[in-house]
Amino acid sequence: MARWRLALLGCLVLAGFCSKGADGLELHVPKVVEAEVGKEASIACNFSIPENSTYAYIKWFYMEKNERKEILSKNQVGVEHKESDMKERIDMSDSFALIISKVTPKDAKTYLCQVGAGSAGFAEKQAELRVSKAPDTSVTVASEGIGASKDELSKIATCISQNGYPTPSITWYKDQHPLESNGADTDIRKAVTRESSGLFTVSSILFQRVTKEDRHAFYHCQVDYHMMGVNQTSQTDRFQIKVLYPSENISFVIDSPSKELKEGDLVTLRCEADGNPEPDYTIFREEDEPLDAPYGELTLEHVTKEDSGLYYCRVTDFDSMKELEANVSLSVNYIDGLTITPEHHEALKEGEDMHLTCDAKGSKHLEFKWKRKGKVMARGKKLSLLNVTHETLGNYSCVVTMPEVAGLTQSKHVFVNVYSKPSLTGEVHQEYVQLNELASFSCIAVAVPKAAILWSSPNGTSGHWHRTGHVNSTLQIRVTPELLRSGLNCTAQNNLGMAEHHFRLQKRPETTPPTRIDPQTQESRGVIIVAVVVGILVIAVLGAVLYFLHKKGKLPCKRSGKQEITRPEAHKDEIVVEVKSDKLPEEAGLLQGINGEKRSAGDQGEKYIDLRN
Repeated sequence: MARWRLALLGCLVLAGFCSKGADGLELHVPKVVEAEVGKEASIACNFSIPENSTYAYIKWFYMEKNERKEILSKNQVGVEHKESDMKERIDMSDSFALIISKVTPKDAKTYLCQVGAGSAGFAEKQAELRVSKAPDTSVTVASEGIGASKDELSKIATCISQNGYPTPSITWYKDQHPLESNGADTDIRKAVTRESSGLFTVSSILFQRVTKEDRHAFYHCQVDYHMMGVNQTSQTDRFQIKVLYPSENISFVIDSPSKELKEGDLVTLRCEADGNPEPDYTIFREEDEPLDAPYGELTLEHVTKEDSGLYYCRVTDFDSMKELEANVSLSVNYIDGLTITPEHHEALKEGEDMHLTCDAKGSKHLEFKWKRKGKVMARGKKLSLLNVTHETLGNYSCVVTMPEVAGLTQSKHVFVNVYSKPSLTGEVHQEYVQLNELASFSCIAVAVPKAAILWSSPNGTSGHWHRTGHVNSTLQIRVTPELLRSGLNCTAQNNLGMAEHHFRLQKRPETTPPTRIDPQTQESRGVIIVAVVVGILVIAVLGAVLYFLHKKGKLPCKRSGKQEITRPEAHKDEIVVEVKSDKLPEEAGLLQGINGEKRSAGDQGEKYIDLRN
């Protein structure tokens, strides 16, 4: 009695219902069982019998066309499988539940559990097996562009829900708004296919009347399906369609780094139309032939004033044969015809006046400046050089700018030549020398025509360096008693006159004889010798550097290594070297001084030169 009551309590608790036999047999089977395709389904069959009874058998059936078909039975002997298409996939658990493996859509049927208990009679109850599978969803967008039309419907895309169970449903959305067929601007065509597996494939094709504004719209499809007793939803990615439409507007602009163009700039003329696909562009200049302008861009490198003018861009829609055209005016600023008057002239004489005029043409207002060596000499077209001297000689540049156009400038130069008699850099009062040493002297003369420089002594070696209007002459000579008494003259002369320097020489005082070395200091003699050798090497290197500078014309008219005299700076690149040798004795030893003179080890005297105008 207690066992019967326990079975009855279980029957009330479970979410099915109980069937009671004639003599107290109770049976429980769930009304609905959910199973996923490909997995296992279990349909429970729980029962209770009176205490004085035992079960005789349990049978499972499924309903087909209102008829039951036995598929499985169990009695005290064992389990028996009946012939059916489910024979290999069904079994009965120890708790008498029907087990179906690898569930297919065909297994979605009504199943019946029957329990017999001998004298207690029998009871039976049925359960519905519901099978489900989530579909695979995809969308295919029209690969070709869709032409905008006011009359025709165009295929937008196809949405497919494949291998689902039960049959899913498809809804189209445009910008989050659901679409329905209305017979006007939207048509949705659906098709349902049952596969051999029993699963369903649903396709939905969306047709719409497409306008130009639809190029910004976003579409997607949504699939609703039933899965294990729960309604679920999946959505495809949003997509846009390629809308084809003719151009309605066209623009033609100048793309350049600055507002005001100048010769030499890089300029791009860009034509743009709002049609899709982008139309073919034709760019031409007034009545000229079409220019090479792919994709509606014409690039002009290093533009000149000849590139100025009116440019046209034209597009044609071959479907409607509609033609659009735009134009743009290109204006290139320039400076042209820069001249200096007089450009060529005879050399001036000292004291004369010179008037130069600069002129040019330009697309806008021009400003003129005269410069020399980077410094502004005058503003405006005219430059007046009054009472010229040899210092006036040199290059003068006329610089033309256009204030309204940044970076636009041109320049031209003219060389002004001035005839003058020689002018030496200064007058030497006296020079300290040593007998028998090799002394160096230098003179610089400025004159046009070029001056010739002569030395009063025929002995020695002289060298000459020439630049425009400048002559630099150096003399190396052995000091003799006669030279010490007479001094030395440097004379510069051309057909306009002459100038002369006189070098007055004076013997340098003798130095104190060296102190005798104490015998106790013999140990430090090696250190002294090393110091002397190092000093000699330093003097030799310094002498080589000064001699190199002297050869390059970097040292002024003076005794080498002493007082510096300023040299004119015009035309430094025009240098001519002339060397004259009088076969000096080979007595210039290693201890030769910076200026080339032979000096004793104890000679600490210095040489001085004073050159004045």
